[in-house]
Amino acid sequence: MSQIFTPSPKHCADKQGLITINKRYKKLFFAFSSSLSLLLLLILLLWLILHPAKPQFSLKQLDIYQLNLISSPSHLLNSSIQLTLLSKNPNKKVGVYYDQLQAYAAYKGQQITVETSLPPFYQDHEDTNLLTASLVGTGLPVAPSFGYEVGRDQTAGKLTLNLKVNGKLRWKVGTWVSGRYLFNVNCVAVVVLEPAPPISGPLSSRQATHCSTSI
Repeated sequence: MSQIFTPSPKHCADKQGLITINKRYKKLFFAFSSSLSLLLLLILLLWLILHPAKPQFSLKQLDIYQLNLISSPSHLLNSSIQLTLLSKNPNKKVGVYYDQLQAYAAYKGQQITVETSLPPFYQDHEDTNLLTASLVGTGLPVAPSFGYEVGRDQTAGKLTLNLKVNGKLRWKVGTWVSGRYLFNVNCVAVVVLEPAPPISGPLSSRQATHCSTSI
């Protein structure tokens, strides 16, 4: 004999209540998903419309106070350089946050100062800032050919240095701030030399030099 199970009115009520709750959660989930998708789409549209341009840097002043090579018993370098950069935000509707800035000098691919930290700052629309840094190296190891290269440049009457800045930036559109992006700045400075080693300065380059920026 087969058994027939008839649900009680209470059981039906409990089941109906559970279905209602599930439907309510689904509606809330869909509403939240739709709102989030709309917000992300709006941010993407703003980003595509504004399309922020890369910050612009230029070298305003470079002073070499020391660049002396100690060749015995090992090739070590003492250096002292004062650097002034002009930073500009070319965007009319996008601000820029700069974080974790590090500056150093290089000569023919060799780093000749230690990395110096620059304070973080915010740059508003079409704003400019002057950045100064003292770049120093004490007893830095260099290649054996370093002295020969400097001597050849002294004979030619000019020395070419690379001034580099590495860091992270964030874009700001209204109240929205993007994630961090790595960026690198490379400035090339040509300094006039006298044919008489060692370089004990001060030697200056005051010619404004545009720098390349990569993100």
